[in-house]
Amino acid sequence: MLENLVLIGYRGTGKTTVAQQLALALGWDWCDSDVEVELRAGKSIAAIFTDDGEPAFRDLESKVIADLVAQPRTAIAAGGGVVLRNDNRQSLQRAGNIVWLTASIPTLAARITADATTAARRPNLLAGGESEIRQLLVERTPLYQAAATIEVATDDRAPQDIAGEIIDRLHLGGRGQEGE
Repeated sequence: MLENLVLIGYRGTGKTTVAQQLALALGWDWCDSDVEVELRAGKSIAAIFTDDGEPAFRDLESKVIADLVAQPRTAIAAGGGVVLRNDNRQSLQRAGNIVWLTASIPTLAARITADATTAARRPNLLAGGESEIRQLLVERTPLYQAAATIEVATDDRAPQDIAGEIIDRLHLGGRGQEGE
């Protein structure tokens, strides 16, 4: 059985879109842990934060991650803060290769602003905007870096090109089909 691929990184790095491209290229399944959290909770992540608090969200996120990594041959787009808990990092590392997607702060801010669903589904964790991104990256970058198998920049790149680089760097070409 092949390992999973887990995409980590800050919101707006392209994890969901790249997970879809990886699944397509490898013949695997894909999932977005934030979507699964929302499905299980029956409400948006922003509503979970408002109604139940961040610790309740992180508890549900941990349960979702544990379930997702148990599925074989899956490209998993993990939530941006998944690395905050050591148990999550350990679960992800046991699941397979971890790809840290990165982008510059202006790129992240532009992508987040352009995503119409961001305001409704995702909470501002601090002040919002580039200052929030900068502050959270100071906290999270060492955790992303420590967890990652490889790092891939996504600025000004097509998702299929990013997926191709990941497949090449992890030597996954031709290994995604049944019976191989």
